[in-house]
Amino acid sequence: MARPYQIGLGFPEQCRQKGAVTLSLPSLRPIHVVFALVLAAFAAVLVAQIEGERGIAPLASQGDFEVKDIRVDVAGPNADAARATGWRLAQRLAWQSLWKRTHGGNGPALGDSVLDGLVSGIEVQQEQIGPNRYIATLSVMFDRARAGQALGVSGQIRRSPPLLVIPVLWDSGTPMTFERVTPWQKAWAEFRISDSPIDYVRTAGDGPDSLLLNPGQIGRRGRNWWRILLDLYGAADVIMPIARIERSFPGGPITGHFSARYGPDNNFIGDFTLRAATPADLPKMMSDAVARIDQLYAGALADGTLRLDPSLVIEEPVNAVEIENAVGLEAILGVLPADTPGAASFSVQIETPTTASVGEAQAMLRGIPGVSAASTSSLALGGTSVMQVGFSGTIEQLRAQLEGRGYSVAVSGNTLRIARRGASPPAGGGGGGQ
Repeated sequence: MARPYQIGLGFPEQCRQKGAVTLSLPSLRPIHVVFALVLAAFAAVLVAQIEGERGIAPLASQGDFEVKDIRVDVAGPNADAARATGWRLAQRLAWQSLWKRTHGGNGPALGDSVLDGLVSGIEVQQEQIGPNRYIATLSVMFDRARAGQALGVSGQIRRSPPLLVIPVLWDSGTPMTFERVTPWQKAWAEFRISDSPIDYVRTAGDGPDSLLLNPGQIGRRGRNWWRILLDLYGAADVIMPIARIERSFPGGPITGHFSARYGPDNNFIGDFTLRAATPADLPKMMSDAVARIDQLYAGALADGTLRLDPSLVIEEPVNAVEIENAVGLEAILGVLPADTPGAASFSVQIETPTTASVGEAQAMLRGIPGVSAASTSSLALGGTSVMQVGFSGTIEQLRAQLEGRGYSVAVSGNTLRIARRGASPPAGGGGGGQ
């Protein structure tokens, strides 16, 4: 029985209200707060680098013939009529320029209706439109299939393996690739690769491109990460065209220093310098620089300097179990990877002033004993074309065959530059093959 002092307000002690229960969280240390802030800042940086517009989609090249820098200055009853007249005139001037570049001299005059069928597009480089006058600089694209028949030119350009392009621009001492839109990346995106022997793999620069293809990547030598990147973008190797611009003063001349590099080891091919009189001329300077760097890469491909890095190729390993179970030398050789038999491949550079000279050069090469194939890998009418020749012999034997047919030959590595005796002697290292 409960005693009187144990009963308060008429309730026994066991039925009284309990004291309040307080729950406390574990105390946070300063290091925990700092760690959380660092994670939040890192996440914000990642989101800032991935979001936003910072790239330009590459121009889709359809293999057209392009004639640039066609200048027109015409008048008309109104602005639309003047512009239509200017575009008609640009088509005629571009056709004459394309014919002269291909064959030399003036070509046949084609009607506007015929040119409308050959022209696939007109690009405006610069234009000024007035009430009765039209002044512009235009680029005219001709369909390769239809215009090629009219020009008498056929055949495709043999391209290099796919090469990933990482354009690096140094401006105000800061390197940039795809962190924001740059005139250098824009020039590469707008470059038409239809006539280039280089198979460029150009990215738009959006999404994770700014993280994966940053300026620091070209200084990394680890092959494992390069293999992952190249496999991600569907390329076999990498090239790094680098531009560094120097501004004299605001609104003043701009000097650009350009260099062509390639491979995970950042190998050097060549460099040059251009100058823009005003900031308004910067896009044209960048466009001209891309064309010149393309020539550097094409020349390096022709002379064998630009070649795939063998360390980027993952070869299939030999099955050790099959070798252990093999008995005798012939059985061991049967399980080892075998080299594909065939003729050696050599590059032959030759002047091709006309379309007929291309066929004559191919017929001459195919007529040499031991030549299994001869095809044009880089066609340059009015310049130096490159032909790939399969020959079952050494380069010295091929050189002797060409000299016996009245050619002077200069040999450099696996490349032969030939010219008819009496013409200008071929450039390059003579002497002998390597």
